[in-house]
Amino acid sequence: MIPDYPLADSLATIRKADELGFYACYAVDETWHKDMWLLFAAAADKTRSIRLGPSVSGIILREPTLIAQATATLDELTRGRAECVISCGNFGLLSQYHIDWAGMKPLTRVAEAHRVIRTFLDEGSLNFEGEFYKYTGLFTFARPVQQRLPLKLGAVRGPKSFQVAGEISDGVHHALSSTREAYDYLVENVKIGAGRAGRDWQSLDIGAWVVFATGRDSAVAKEAARSMVGLYASSMPAEQLERNGVDPQDLQPAVDALGKGDPAGAIELTSPEIAERLSVAGTPEECVAKLRTEIADAGVNHLILAITDAALVKALMGRDLDNVATVDDQLQLVHDEVMPAFA
Repeated sequence: MIPDYPLADSLATIRKADELGFYACYAVDETWHKDMWLLFAAAADKTRSIRLGPSVSGIILREPTLIAQATATLDELTRGRAECVISCGNFGLLSQYHIDWAGMKPLTRVAEAHRVIRTFLDEGSLNFEGEFYKYTGLFTFARPVQQRLPLKLGAVRGPKSFQVAGEISDGVHHALSSTREAYDYLVENVKIGAGRAGRDWQSLDIGAWVVFATGRDSAVAKEAARSMVGLYASSMPAEQLERNGVDPQDLQPAVDALGKGDPAGAIELTSPEIAERLSVAGTPEECVAKLRTEIADAGVNHLILAITDAALVKALMGRDLDNVATVDDQLQLVHDEVMPAFA
């Protein structure tokens, strides 16, 4: 979820997802949005089984030991239901901080941060000297309830990022792709990394984070998804766009508009064809068909639906859309008509 609704509404949505049996609720740990750690802490005692955590928390803006501390604290609050997905973070957001991520050896940094967080979660103390992080005698009383709290990587570019995830982490969440070519590429490289470490790739959480909208009116749902694609596509590297059948030059006008602070213009410059390539939207039947053939059949075992509704489009883009199913109504439709197809 993007936690930009009134917080009472977000908490109600998390409770509904819990009641409907969804596996987890993730939120991005970014300055652009309300603080997901505080939101999930508030949701901890209002839920029973749903897992909670960041997907993703960026290790450049948030120091890795602080990510471990927050995740362990959330695990105690939820009685063992926390997870954590890390990455370098949103490249567009980093640029607003005047951070040149490309010159920071991002994949090497993420792998080292993963080692730091894994050790701090497992042992509660750190003596470590790496290329990017150094600690002497550091300790914490923030201890997870789970014997091994799941720690995963978020990755979009590949192939090395997917391979590293398969080699060292509990899984990978791949965002903003929705074509078979992109997910075949993801799974192929996760297998390579897992094989290098002698691991069973099928034991890993291989998650597809997709822009998603559903409802009885297919055209309305697809228009809602197009609004969100116009926001997120700017963070996709050229290689990823090409694996999804999108020419990066075709999206450049939308990226430029967003860079000038014109999100409405970015939406208008995102064609329906591009939106179709970069989202899963339509009636429940249409969504099931695309999720199955383009994503699940590639070997992905975890569908992560970034549900888009009119309230979210209005909050993020200032754009009014009529007749779009609310996020809670979409959760119900997914439960009733999408989940059974994958049971």
